[in-house]
Formats: sequence, structure tokens, C-alpha cells
Amino acid sequence: MLRLFAAFLLICSLMAPALAQEAAPNPRAETGGAQTLEDIMRRQSAQQVDETFRSSVTGDPDAAAPTTAPLGTRGGQSDPDLWRALRYDTADVRTQTRGPAAKTLIQDGGMWWLRFREGPLLTYGAALLGITLVLLALFYLIRGRIRIDGEKTGRTITRFTSVERFGHWLLASSFLILGVTGLISLFGRKVLIPAFGHDAFSTVAIATKWIHNNISWAFMLALVIIFVFWIVHNLPDKTDLKWLAQGGGIFGGGHPPAKKFNAGQKLIFWSTIVLGTSISVSGIALLFPFEFNLFGATFSTLNDWGVPGWVGQDALPHPLAPQEEMQYSQLWHAIASFVLLSIILAHIYIGSVGMEGAFDAMGSGEVEEQWAREHHSLWVDEVKNAEKNQSRET
Repeated sequence: MLRLFAAFLLICSLMAPALAQEAAPNPRAETGGAQTLEDIMRRQSAQQVDETFRSSVTGDPDAAAPTTAPLGTRGGQSDPDLWRALRYDTADVRTQTRGPAAKTLIQDGGMWWLRFREGPLLTYGAALLGITLVLLALFYLIRGRIRIDGEKTGRTITRFTSVERFGHWLLASSFLILGVTGLISLFGRKVLIPAFGHDAFSTVAIATKWIHNNISWAFMLALVIIFVFWIVHNLPDKTDLKWLAQGGGIFGGGHPPAKKFNAGQKLIFWSTIVLGTSISVSGIALLFPFEFNLFGATFSTLNDWGVPGWVGQDALPHPLAPQEEMQYSQLWHAIASFVLLSIILAHIYIGSVGMEGAFDAMGSGEVEEQWAREHHSLWVDEVKNAEKNQSRET
């Protein structure tokens, strides 16, 4: 009888794990409810992981009596429970500071942003500006300054009015100030702190932030001014194709005919409008992060359209916490600024040392007639015809 009972116990002990495994659908049963090897592998391959096995284990903050479970906490919520609730933004955080971000104490998702900001953003941004300056220097050494080919007439033509020049210089000066202060904010920790120390950088950073935030409104105002005045002159037409085919005169000999703005200037204009608007919108989102949520709504729309699936990617994150909105806005703000700054550096070169007579257009507003005929012959014909018609009417 004892032998039969012992055999029965042995059979039950062998069958128990298999029965338990079939009865327990929880894949984390073997780990006691913790993460599995599959979770770790998915996280390492940057795939989404179901975090409910941790995010839901936050205890009961309202329970004051000890739990009846073995090894349970004396209250309803242990320290690990509290930290999990803080991490997954479910804790009841009471603060006197108002605002959606005040209750978010832990946002570990921002580590990817920090690594990108301190790594690729600074590296490739500095490389872009450095390569632009090197190419401009080489172009100057090889091509030299573009001179006026024909004999100067001594007569001038009004190219830009005072209002147009005001809008241009307001845009140029504000953008350069924003560029310098933005570079200080980005590279200050890497460059200024080692050179001057934390205290000096703190003073500079505070002043830089104040200047950057307030000068931005002048930049946005100037962007509207130049758009209103110059949009009609920067619409593409067939003359731009010939200008581009000759590389603005580099190929084929002589300057191709152009209207008030040639194809190169139109590219700069639209780059300034598009990138400048993007910089302005993302900047406003950074100034008012709780009122303007750009990326969360954009990601939601792209997910609805199935865009991530077109390139074999998982759905874009949505909704985003205020901190995540600011992180995406800051990166987009900086990337667009780097691209526009490199374009403006080329524009500054052409308008100063790169071409004779170009600065006069924005300096005094009057340009040498011979310069105008060589670079904007179609525009000169329009101006002369308008003057003749006006003289006939008078």
C-alpha cells in the first residue's frame, strides 16, 4: 500500500509542472511576473515592449492597513510600487506648481534625445557649417571675386526700397543673433565650460536664453515682411531653367538673363521662408509647450494614414508627454537652423566679398546699371519700359 502511494505521489510531482504550465497563460510565470528574455531582446532591438506587467504593479496608495499576503508591505504601497507609479506617471503627485509637466517626475524616455543631442546633432551640425565655410573659401580661391565685366556707366537703378531693405536687415540681424545664441546653447557645455568654467557659462547661458527668446519675435516679423514684398518676384518661371542650366554663369559663358530675382536667389528665398517658418513654429512650441503640441498630433495623423508601415516601422509614439513634445521640437528646431545657417552663409558670401556691386543692392538700394544689366537684364528692361510709359503719361 505504501509503495502504491509513493508511486502516485511521484507521478503527480512529474505531471504538476506540465499541468501548471498549460493552466498558466502568463508567459512570465516562470520569472515570477518579471520581464522575460523575449522582453529584453525586444528592448535591445528597439521594439515596443508590453510594460503592463510592471506599470500595473503600483500597490494601493489609499490602503493604510497591512496586506494579508505573505511578505506583503505593511501599508498598501511599497517603495518599489511608488517608484513604478512615478515612472509610469500614475502616481498622485501633489505640487503647488501648476502645469501639465509638474506631475511628471521621471521621464526616462528622454535618454535617446540626450544621446542624439550630445552626439549626432553636435557632430553633424558642426561638420555641416565647417564644410560650408571650407567650400566657400575654396570657391573664392579658385573663382575669385565676380567682377563687373562691362564698363561702368555711372548711372544707378533703384533695386530695393527702404522698406524692403528694412525687412531684409531685420531678418538678417535677428537671424545671426539667433544663430550665435543658439550655437552657444548647443555647444556651451562642450566648449565654454571647459574653457571658462561653470560659473561663467551659467551667466552667459542665462543671458543667451533671454536674448534668443525675445529676438525671435523680430525674426518672425521680418519673415512676414519679406514674404509679402517679394513673393510675387520669386515665383518660378521658364527663365530659371536656363539660369540653372548655366550654373548662374559659371557654365556657358556670360550671365544668363534673369528677372528681379534669379533662380539662385529664388532658392534662397524659398529656403528662408520654408525653413524659417519651420524654425519659428517649433520655436513657438518650445516657448509655449503646453499650448502647442506639434509632434503628437502629427504622429497620430501619420499613424492613421499608415505611413510608418510604408517603411516597415512600428507606429510612431502617441500621445506624447509635454517633455517629449519639447524634445522633438528642440531637435527639429536645431536641425532646420543648421541647414538654414549653412545656406545663409553662402548668401552672405555672395552678397559681400563674392560679387562686386552686390552689397549696394541692400546697402544703399541703388545698383550700378551695368551690374544690373549683367545679372538681371530682364528686370532692367522692365524698369526701363515702366519709366518710358510713365514719362509718356506725364
